[in-house]
Amino acid sequence: MKIKINHTNLSDEELLQVATNATNQDALGQLYARYVPLVYGLCLRYLQQQEDAEDAVMQIYEEVSLKFTRFYIKNFRTWLYSVAKNHCLQLLRKPPYISGEKIDLQVVETEPFLHLLDSGEDEEKEKALNYCIGILPKEQKICINYFFFDECSYSDIVVSTGYALNQVKSYIQNGKRNLKNCIIKALNHKQ
Repeated sequence: MKIKINHTNLSDEELLQVATNATNQDALGQLYARYVPLVYGLCLRYLQQQEDAEDAVMQIYEEVSLKFTRFYIKNFRTWLYSVAKNHCLQLLRKPPYISGEKIDLQVVETEPFLHLLDSGEDEEKEKALNYCIGILPKEQKICINYFFFDECSYSDIVVSTGYALNQVKSYIQNGKRNLKNCIIKALNHKQ
């Protein structure tokens, strides 16, 4: 029989430490429960439907339980807010939510570049992409991976890496340019 431990007297930081060190789902669940009203309110604001917001709260917990060990989290509330916001924005991209007034800045910013990152497109392009990511400067590689492959927001990347917001934007912008130039060069070299 598994005994459920009550960690209500612990701070967020202490509870996060317990959850991280022992991958303790009970501790993470208790930490998440503290912020369910915040997450629900955020989801309701974005999704506009009570049922959808309730579903999103559950989906976000699943996402958090998968992601929390992959990130260094200084402030759980801030990190959770970013995860929840990104989750809602992902939902808004899918039908039936897409409308002319709901625009995700990440999609707008990256749309012309995304075709270079479609790994299933062809084998040569995928090899070029993998090679070019491998030769990016460390900071650019980290930010590009978080932004495009893990679909993290700028604030997620700031929290995860400790880089300043302007640095993150610069690393992503320069990384995109370097990747694009490298991929084009690599593909032209093959011909």
